[in-house]
Amino acid sequence: MVFRDERWPDGTPSWVDLMVPDQAKAVAFYSGLFGWDVRTGGEETGFYGMAELRGRPVAGIGQTPPGQEMPALWTTYLSVSDVDKTVAAITEAGGQVLMPVMDVMKEGRMAVAADPAGAVFGLWEAGNHIGTQVTAAPGTLAWNECMSRDYPAAKAFYEQVFGFGFEDLSNDDFTYAVLLVDGRPVGGLGALPASVPAAVPSNWSTYFSVADADASAAKVAELGGQVLDQPFDSPYGRQVRVQDDQGVPFLVIAPNEQSGKPEGWEE
Repeated sequence: MVFRDERWPDGTPSWVDLMVPDQAKAVAFYSGLFGWDVRTGGEETGFYGMAELRGRPVAGIGQTPPGQEMPALWTTYLSVSDVDKTVAAITEAGGQVLMPVMDVMKEGRMAVAADPAGAVFGLWEAGNHIGTQVTAAPGTLAWNECMSRDYPAAKAFYEQVFGFGFEDLSNDDFTYAVLLVDGRPVGGLGALPASVPAAVPSNWSTYFSVADADASAAKVAELGGQVLDQPFDSPYGRQVRVQDDQGVPFLVIAPNEQSGKPEGWEE
């Protein structure tokens, strides 16, 4: 288990949160799955829930505001040092600002945007809240990736706006690159395969670390969620795509023999 107290570098996925119609139901599900302790804020926060491990924040769970139609999903937030400047760059690069810059008390400043292919993501300029403060343990953020309907356009966009480098892992079967910040892997960008139904839009996906992918998949089903694919091994870990009991998809990934355990890993 690794703790972090410093701001995340620009472009790093530093936070994820979930907005759902039934916050209490989501809190019960994810607490049961990951062992989170979720502390709900007051009215001034919109009763936003802060999920914690060892007393440190790892993710957020909120209630969809009354009268607003919002898709229930995990949103990936990319860390930025100047959210206003980044919003301007997004527009210039062909993206769309869906939620304008807003102050979140003294915690930070945020916005929500979409890339030219329609994948939605958030921006977070840290104040008191830097984002996730725990990694390398079950229940923590493991990986974030954008799977796109227009890979070339998405790649050009993220390079222009965030200055990402790319480590190409593509082969004859798939198109995928690791996103690099100062040469360090922070996330992924891939092309949605032709086999994926057209109804599935470009999207950012969230992976959470677990100790055992198969056991976690069984726990998802026990808690009322659904296992969408069979667990499988990759060089990066054993993973499986699931959805919670309100239909929100995410992935869990566990260390395997190929990946080894991350530095500082603690179960």
